[in-house]
Amino acid sequence: MSKHVFVFAEQRDGVIQKVSYELIGEARTLADDLGQSVVAILLGDKIADAARSLIAAGADECVVVEDPVLGEYMTEPYAKAVHAIVQERDPEIVLYGATAIGRDLAPRVSARVHTGLTADCTSLEIDKETKDLRMTRPAFGGNIMATILCTDFRPQMATVRPGVMQPLDRDENREGVITPFMVEYTPADQNVKIREVVKSTRKAADITGAKVLVSGGRGIGNAENFALLRDLADELGGEVSSSRANVDAGWIERDRQVGQTGKTVRPDLYMACGISGAIQHLAGMEDSEYIIAINKNKDAPIFGVADLGIVGDATVIIPKLTQALKKIKG
Repeated sequence: MSKHVFVFAEQRDGVIQKVSYELIGEARTLADDLGQSVVAILLGDKIADAARSLIAAGADECVVVEDPVLGEYMTEPYAKAVHAIVQERDPEIVLYGATAIGRDLAPRVSARVHTGLTADCTSLEIDKETKDLRMTRPAFGGNIMATILCTDFRPQMATVRPGVMQPLDRDENREGVITPFMVEYTPADQNVKIREVVKSTRKAADITGAKVLVSGGRGIGNAENFALLRDLADELGGEVSSSRANVDAGWIERDRQVGQTGKTVRPDLYMACGISGAIQHLAGMEDSEYIIAINKNKDAPIFGVADLGIVGDATVIIPKLTQALKKIKG
């Protein structure tokens, strides 16, 4: 009988990724609703020492596969290991981060175990009557939110967007089980050979961790006006982000995009400047603690989620706000 909520704990260079802790936090809620346990899956080379951090984050058990072939992510060795664990342990639910690795790995495992996979989920909950997993994600270009169920096959599988779920407070005294798991690899399992790993030295903006975001939409007019947003963000100690339209226009880097096809953020303060508030954008920022919207159109959808709305030209209002902050700071 299928049992327990499993989380693929993604690591890079031996460092557990933030999304893994977010997923364990969500898995804890799901497992408690089912009266079951949370089990993390950790793959890598000499990675067992990192398993303790997953227990502290809320896992009851961590299944660890160590092998030199798992030192760098490769599809086939990772898929073989996760598939073997799923076959032996028969989980009720398996969660992956909707990252480059998770999006590559999850569909291959789901195909091998002949079950469904719901991608890019923004919400997960247990149905009170059936105990099935209700997996919600944007559909039809983000115009609706679809809730998907996998009633006939197990495990139920989903990838979840980074930044959507909240990690639990760490408890270093929490007890759990660390279980080694053996996977026998053959040369046939290594159908790709990594000759060299070249890492970019450019530091990408981590807008998902920012406490303050000043975000620009089509209404800011041009790429040069992002300088106005940067000045305000500097005064607030925050970062600049954007809607998709400006990214597509080449006005700002893609790693600063907020929304359904960008990143999901939860800052303490989100300033939407010249952003109309299409549902695709709202999906990425509507859970922000406090939202200030500036838009010429008093009927813009963004005002429907804003805590404070200002009707006017963002390119006129933003510089005035920046100057006011500078005066306050003296």
